[in-house]
Amino acid sequence: MNIYVGNLSYKTSEDELRQAFSAYGQVDSVAIIKDKTTGLPRGFSFVEMPNPQEAEAAINAMNGKMFGGRTLKVNEARPREDGGRRDNRGGGFNRRDGGGYRSY
Repeated sequence: MNIYVGNLSYKTSEDELRQAFSAYGQVDSVAIIKDKTTGLPRGFSFVEMPNPQEAEAAINAMNGKMFGGRTLKVNEARPREDGGRRDNRGGGFNRRDGGGYRSY
């Protein structure tokens, strides 16, 4: 099961998260999401646990828990609904010539 972990401290490491979630069962992977431009953490992560019962136990135990000075928001990860770009650079009037009326 893929688990969303939000409201993370920017200082939290993947090893710290792995250790915390391992208390509830096997952890396959931990990925702290980082900004593509700056490379800095964005404050959320995904934890993959293969056993659904262990994952549910981890979600119930970790949701609302203080971790690294922040209150975690933990739930089952949902797939992205839009699959499209998120950078607002997709066509339209985003042209070099400025679009619209132009006099020659």
